[in-house]
Amino acid sequence: MAKNFVEELEWRGMLHDAMPGTGEHLSSGMQAAYVGIDPTADSLHIGHLVSVMMLRHFQLAGHKPVALVGGATGMIGDPSGKSAERNLLDEKTLRHNQQALKEQLGRFLDFESDASNAAILVNNYDWMKDFSFLDFIRDVGKHITVNYMMAKDSVKKRLSSEAKEGMSFTEFTYQLVQGYDFLHLYRTHNCTLQMGGSDQWGNITTGTELIRRIEGGKGYALTCPLITKADGTKFGKTESGNVWLDANRTSPYRFYQYWLNTSDEDAEKYIKIFTFLTKDEIEALVTIHKEAPHQRALQKKLAEEITVMVHSQEDLENAVKASTILFGKSTSEDLKQLDAKTFLDVFDGVPKAEIALSDLENGLDMIAALAAKTGFLGSNGEARRELKQNAISVNKEKVKEDYKITKENLINDKFVLLQRGKKNYFVLVVK
Repeated sequence: MAKNFVEELEWRGMLHDAMPGTGEHLSSGMQAAYVGIDPTADSLHIGHLVSVMMLRHFQLAGHKPVALVGGATGMIGDPSGKSAERNLLDEKTLRHNQQALKEQLGRFLDFESDASNAAILVNNYDWMKDFSFLDFIRDVGKHITVNYMMAKDSVKKRLSSEAKEGMSFTEFTYQLVQGYDFLHLYRTHNCTLQMGGSDQWGNITTGTELIRRIEGGKGYALTCPLITKADGTKFGKTESGNVWLDANRTSPYRFYQYWLNTSDEDAEKYIKIFTFLTKDEIEALVTIHKEAPHQRALQKKLAEEITVMVHSQEDLENAVKASTILFGKSTSEDLKQLDAKTFLDVFDGVPKAEIALSDLENGLDMIAALAAKTGFLGSNGEARRELKQNAISVNKEKVKEDYKITKENLINDKFVLLQRGKKNYFVLVVK
């Protein structure tokens, strides 16, 4: 039996607000709902994941999800939650981004089957590109008053902010364009529900208003909370920027690490939102975690589930292996299995020195590798002392003073990992 969509969102902490009657409408039979996705990049990031998970739960509940790529709205810029206008994109870039996003969404939604509730992907550029300005202000604009538009929080915040540039007419009309999307999907796909983040409530209800005034129909709105972190920092951001779903932008190792490093409070919230584990499974995990918080059962399960869902089982296994390299017992063979990007991610922030490939032709002696050539250790004398005390490793294997580093030691034909004791690492980069 299909799950009750609204109840599922409620216990998972994914329901912020819903228009009265939404639950009853959904229980009356299969319905179609859409979520808009900004196509300004050729990858989703984890900030998009909440609305994607909502679409997946919607499909699991027997309904039809519609993913709308905002090609037209991406050319304008949405003022909701923003303090400045965004960059505008050309059509070729938008089409490339749309295809890339569909491939990622296909990991969550069933687009391909012949089921009656198979997901569909639409791009609002397709119906907006031939809409003349005169037609738009005549057929759409006349139905919504300026007073109604000015009352929206997203508009009020921008107009009352101290930003010198204010708000352009382009951005002011955004809610009309998004509202028209809802009207168009209502007409063409019998789509009766729009979902999004809580900051989208104003734009969504403009759509329901257009459906009421122009078609005499009934549209519904449902929003999820904006995800926050317990410490007040922005969810989905790291020092190097967004956490992307594309492995080329954020490696599976870094992706896995992001979830593994969440706080206890956040992990308990996120595991409900970002996995499909059942209520019973999550409650059991929370109990185990509280009995031994240091073992981080919640974080480990969260990181495992979401890494497999976004990437693959193999990527998860590689990420776990890479994670043990810094903190666990690993071998030179483990190191050599890392691809170059993951290697650099694992040893991000570790000091590095460049050496020439010719330095390895006849073997680089350990004193030079530790001191004179690299500056890892302060002097030749210190290097000799550490080697005598059996404190030095090359690629995780202990070495003596007579050891020489050769091309055979290269990881990915480029790196050699030096280590003093358990925690001091140094990377030789061969040029």
